[in-house]
Parts: sequence; structure tokens; C-alpha cells
Amino acid sequence: MEPDPGTAGQEPRPGFLVVSDDPDLLAGLVADLDRRFGRDYDVRGHGADAWQGGDGPDLALLLVDERVGETRAMEIFAHGRARHPAVKRVLLVHRGNWSSVHPVVAAMALGQVDYHLYVPWVPIERILYPAISDFLAAWDTTREASVVPLRIVGFQRAARSHDIRDKLSRAAIPFWFYDPSSDEGRRLLVEAGCDGSRLPVIVHFGGAVLEEPTDADLVALLGMKTRPTAARCDVVIVGAGPAGLAAAVYASSEGLDTLVLEPEIPGGQAGTSSLIRNYLGFQRGISGDELAVRAVEQAWLFGADFVLTQPVTRISATGDRRLVRTSDGTEVEARAVVIACGVTWRRLGVPALEALVGRGVFYGAAGSEARALAGQDVFVIGAGNSAGQAALHLARYARSVTMVVRGAGLDATMSDYLVTVIAETPNIGVLVGTEVVDGTGGGGLSSLTLLDRASSHRRDVPATALFVLIGAEPKTDWLAGSVARDDRGFVLTGRDLLHDGAPPGDWPLRRPPLLLETSLPGVFAAGDVRHRSVKRVAAAAGEGATAIQLVHEYLAEDDR
Repeated sequence: MEPDPGTAGQEPRPGFLVVSDDPDLLAGLVADLDRRFGRDYDVRGHGADAWQGGDGPDLALLLVDERVGETRAMEIFAHGRARHPAVKRVLLVHRGNWSSVHPVVAAMALGQVDYHLYVPWVPIERILYPAISDFLAAWDTTREASVVPLRIVGFQRAARSHDIRDKLSRAAIPFWFYDPSSDEGRRLLVEAGCDGSRLPVIVHFGGAVLEEPTDADLVALLGMKTRPTAARCDVVIVGAGPAGLAAAVYASSEGLDTLVLEPEIPGGQAGTSSLIRNYLGFQRGISGDELAVRAVEQAWLFGADFVLTQPVTRISATGDRRLVRTSDGTEVEARAVVIACGVTWRRLGVPALEALVGRGVFYGAAGSEARALAGQDVFVIGAGNSAGQAALHLARYARSVTMVVRGAGLDATMSDYLVTVIAETPNIGVLVGTEVVDGTGGGGLSSLTLLDRASSHRRDVPATALFVLIGAEPKTDWLAGSVARDDRGFVLTGRDLLHDGAPPGDWPLRRPPLLLETSLPGVFAAGDVRHRSVKRVAAAAGEGATAIQLVHEYLAEDDR
């Protein structure tokens, strides 16, 4: 790993600030925080009226006692966020009040508070220190990494540069990115022995250099597999989103020889979400990329074999075995298959904007681009939870974020907590009854044409970036002729295969298809790719786990 030579050991320590009018609470919490974190952070405490804000080091955490009063606490948080935009705001909540109208419930819903911490915070090794470490981990993602495994030279607004940044961000791999015209970019090209004619250039901390790398080149550089090495296994899982990862965890933990084939980077659509607040068990929320990284590691530790950047092109039956073929021609024989390849964002179909994909127009949240949009005007198309989370994430950096919504509002399609936070975020606007119908740009997006659906009036607006999150299309063209799909391409399973209570005519077994089983026995579908699935992360994970139980049932039949 390479330390940043320009900043190592020179920057002042970032700060923790505790605000309370209770001298015992103040002294105790400052002492406990300083004991664990004082070497790397400047830990201070103030009374509510004594702190004026803005002085001292950059704040990482601002912890405010709820007993200073709800109004004063929100004022302190607002002032702290204005002075320190990345600071994480923590409300100190005294135990004993679990009312649904507790001020922290509203404050979280309104986006005025990021986290809460209980008072008393003991035992500190189980309550205080893990929570503070989680808060710091979230704060640290807003900063430039001080140590990285990869340094990249490329044009900021080149489509391939965006694609690489996006994939690395989703894989939670830190990097530094330099324009080839910058001093740092020129120095790195010289160091790598490259003339800059083949960009992007990626320099690994171990010394390896890639010019114009493919996804497989990049994944191999990071030590991940890009081709299957085994000719046979118990179960092949196609896709590594929430459904596929859950299936991988349960299959491998239950003794099945498990191979996961992912055409890109694990995480699926959920992996692009900046924060998932309603996933069971994560009371502080979790980012999609972190959830994916944890699940991949969990499945790997149980013995699952992951192969990345390798799309599946065909599934067929060979007797009681299922044959899975990948894009490089490799074939793997499996006793069962779980299709969990998810969905992709629906395309706008506007030629001028399609030509700018990766150069100001992005499908999905594209969290890797947020910092580069500081002070810019950006637009988000969509009215679902993913669009709402993307808008909130972008609003931390951009001057303005405008949500463009075809319908009458957000209430019918977005969770209440997101609607509330968006309404309270001053630099987010919502245009209802509106469509994006055109755009312009040379090196990158520069303007959009908006259509008012009621009046048919068109107007051009300046725009640096457009993020499109407008619904789902299944990635199932490769399944044509293998398993039955509906007219939109979603995979039919279980009872949806029945006609007047009977399986389709080519169904070869006496029993009907199992709950998540496709028209090809032993091949199951889970998650968003499945017809009539519930488009929620928890539902997808549940289906992935259920699919493995059904695999066991199917294999038990096979073993008799």
C-alpha cells in the first residue's frame, strides 16, 4: 500500500465534540472516548451554551445530549453540519423512553440526526466502542483515502474511466484517480513507463501496470478468479446480488459445493445504494456495497467459489445434470442451478443521452461520481427508493439536485422516511409531471431538455450530470429457449407455470414445479429476476435462502 506522501503526518487530527450540560456525562464520555480514540482524534467537550461552533479541527463526530433540549440540539446539529459538511451527528438518548414519538424518531426521519447512542453507554466494549467505530467508518467514506491499492490515470468524463471507478467503488476498493494533464497524472505515467496513449492506466501497489484494462484484467489484478476451475459442483448460482449472495451463504454453509458466477461486481442493484435503512437488523442502516462485501466474505468463508466478470450464456439439461456455459466457452456441470441475475435499470431511449452514458449520464446511483460533482447542478430521474437515496447522497456534494418525476409526486412509490428527508433537504427540488426528452454535450453532458407533460412546454436547463433510476428490466435474454419467461422477460416459477392447475405439457416430472423452480427441473430462480417477486433487498435475500432449501428437496429426490 502507498501512503500519501503529501499529507502523511502533517494534517491536524480530526475531532470529536461532545455537547452536554451534565458535567458528569460530559466528563465521563470525553474520558471514555479519549481512552480509545484519543491518539488519532482530538476529543473535546462543551456545554450547550458554551460552544459557538466552527473552531478547532475538522469534526468527524458531533455528539449532543438530548437533554439540552430538542430545539437547541437541532440547532447545534444544523450549525455543526454547516461548518463541517461531512460530520456525523449523534444524538445521546437516555434509556427508558421507547415511545414512538421520541424526538430521535422524528429527527432521524427528517435527516437532522445520523445516529443515536444510548446513555449510559456501558458496557463500553459492547455498546460505546463498536458504535463509535461504525460512525467513524461511515464518516471515513466521505474522505480521500490516505492509503490505496490502486492509482489510476484517465479522463474524468470518459465512459471507461467512469465504469472502472464505479466498479471499484461498488467493490469497496479505494483508489486515487488523476487526469493525465495533472502534475500527479503525468508523474504517475512516467513512473509506470506509459506514454498516455492507452488510457486508463492502472498502477497496482505491488508494481503491476495495466493499460486500457478489461474488467477481467482488473479483477485478476486484485486476486479474484475470472474463470471456473472446477468442471463439476453441486450448485451453480448465477448472479451475486442479494438473492445470489444469500443463496451462496446458505448453500456453502450447508455443505453444498457452490460456484457463484457474476458477470460484473457483486451487489446487484442494491450494491449501488448509498444507504439501506430498512434492512432487518441494521438499525443504523448499511450501504449496499458494504452489505455485498460482507456477504461475499461470509460465503467465501463457508467455501463458496466466486468467479467474476464471467457472464453465463446458456443453461441446458444433460440427463439429471444441468450444464452451465460461460461467455468464454467454459462449461460447468451442476446438480442444480439458482438463477439470481437480477435486473438492470430501464433505458431512457433518448439517442442524445445514450451517447453520453458514462460522460455525465449514468444509470444507477453511480456513487463514485458524487465527490466530483461538488458545486454542480445534477438531475435524478425516478421516484422509487433507489432514486431517493441517490438524490440524498448527491445532495451532500452538489449545489443542487433536481428529481424529475413523471407522476404526481413521490408518496405512492417511495418510503415515507425518504419522502420526508427529501422534503427537508434544502438543495433538493422535485419536478412532478415532467420528463427528460433530450440533452446536449460535447465532452460531457451540459444541458437537458425537460417536458412538462400537462402543458407540453419544453425548456432547456444546464446540467452537469443525470442519474437515471426508472425501473427494472430483467437480464434474461440468455435464457431464451432454456426456461419459461413472461412477456417482459421475468422468469416464471412454481404456480405461475401452471395452466388450469396443471404443469406445462413439456414438464417431465410427476410432481408440479416446486415454489421457486423454473420450467426446467432442478433450476430455480430467486430475487428480482423472478416473475412477481417483491422488489426489496430482504425479500431477495429470503428467496435466495429459500431456493437452497428447495435445492435440497430436489437433490433428495435425485438421490433416491
